[in-house]
Amino acid sequence: MNDLFTWAALGTIAGASAATLLATNVIGGLIGPSGDKLRKWIAIAIALLLSYVTAAFADEAGGEKWIIAFFNALVIFSAALGVNQFPPGNRQATPTQVASGREPRVFRSWV
Repeated sequence: MNDLFTWAALGTIAGASAATLLATNVIGGLIGPSGDKLRKWIAIAIALLLSYVTAAFADEAGGEKWIIAFFNALVIFSAALGVNQFPPGNRQATPTQVASGREPRVFRSWV
């Protein structure tokens, strides 16, 4: 039981991101094909919930913890959905070459 999620693990960025990703995929899968459009909204809701619950248990922090919790939720959301990756429109396509059949496969470039 100690290897699964714990309250301490959910309080970390890695644990909250994993929980957000897992819960988003399960809820989206249960909703069905119409859930695909809702996954981003489900993920941000879960990230905000986890972040604000964690902030609520932070005793030593002052009132600024609510602002920090919002930005932590954005980090959790970004990590869970991979928003920090380059957008597909900015990626450069890797040119592919079709083998002409004249060159041996062993000596053909991989790149």
